[in-house]
Amino acid sequence: MRSLAAILIPCLALTCHAAGDAAWMLQAQTDGPLQTTHPNARHYGAPWIWVGVKSQTLRLLDGWGRTQKEYTVSTAKNGVGETTGSYQTPRGWHTVCDKIGDGAAENTIIFRRQVTPWKYTPELHAQYPNKDWILTRILWLCGQEAGRNQGGNVDSYDRAIYIHGAGDHVPWGQPSSLGCIRMKNRDVIELFDAAPNGIDVWIDENS
Repeated sequence: MRSLAAILIPCLALTCHAAGDAAWMLQAQTDGPLQTTHPNARHYGAPWIWVGVKSQTLRLLDGWGRTQKEYTVSTAKNGVGETTGSYQTPRGWHTVCDKIGDGAAENTIIFRRQVTPWKYTPELHAQYPNKDWILTRILWLCGQEAGRNQGGNVDSYDRAIYIHGAGDHVPWGQPSSLGCIRMKNRDVIELFDAAPNGIDVWIDENS
């Protein structure tokens, strides 16, 4: 008959090994102090972008749902809505379908989705104060929710809803755009480089 020690010692070793694995996995998840996580509700385990309309913020989250970057943005002056011609920021789940401007210098003007040789300056803005300047980078959004932000007269892609760079005249942290999500130029370059085509984007009017 096996002794009690012969039975318990391997079991304790396995328990310690399992506990060690659990501790390692926890460390891999946190990589530092514990933080609140927000996993991607659309595609669990995938990185995603969370746009908060109320807070005027954009967050880039990793596959664990941990915030990697947080930026101050500016959404639509007319509030939220999906209808063509409303000049409102659409709500719900989107995808980055196209990325435009890779390698362009900061403050480069993008016109009709073409990178131009021209640069935005405060003086140029003073000449055309009502111009909706699209600068530096574009992340073009497609709606993922049929009938809400995809198809018909609520199609975000057809409405040309972008995350894009904008000039220093923008009142950051306040709604001011014609529907798009405006970012500071350095911020949109960083996001552009970090966020791949196909990444999920949730535009949340309540956060």
